[in-house]
Amino acid sequence: QVQLVESAGGLVQAGDSLRLSCAASGRTFSSFSSYAMGWFRQAPGKEREFVAAISRRGYTTTYADSVRGRFTISRDNAKNTVYLQMNSLKPEDTAAYFCAANQASSLYSAYSTQDPYEYWGQGTQVTVSS
Repeated sequence: QVQLVESAGGLVQAGDSLRLSCAASGRTFSSFSSYAMGWFRQAPGKEREFVAAISRRGYTTTYADSVRGRFTISRDNAKNTVYLQMNSLKPEDTAAYFCAANQASSLYSAYSTQDPYEYWGQGTQVTVSS
């Protein structure tokens, strides 16, 4: 099993920045670089949606249109951690944010759908006030 633990989110104002992190661990956890990682979010009353994803060694990143140019996903395989830097936050970014991991065979694949992801964090709330 792999445990994913997101850092605390928070309440910020529109235009602010916030960085989320997600640390991976587990009794049967293999190398973090074996996992493609993703961030998803879910606003109240809405379905969970894709935010950003990164391939095993960071060669490939992909973003939802709604966050492209404002959010940046990155990873530090030595620290077993993936990050989501969120800039120019908007009220519509308010949601619970979840990180997810997929033990991928490809070095270059970053997955924007939920199906490939085997492990999920518990989520962290980000609230952006106007």
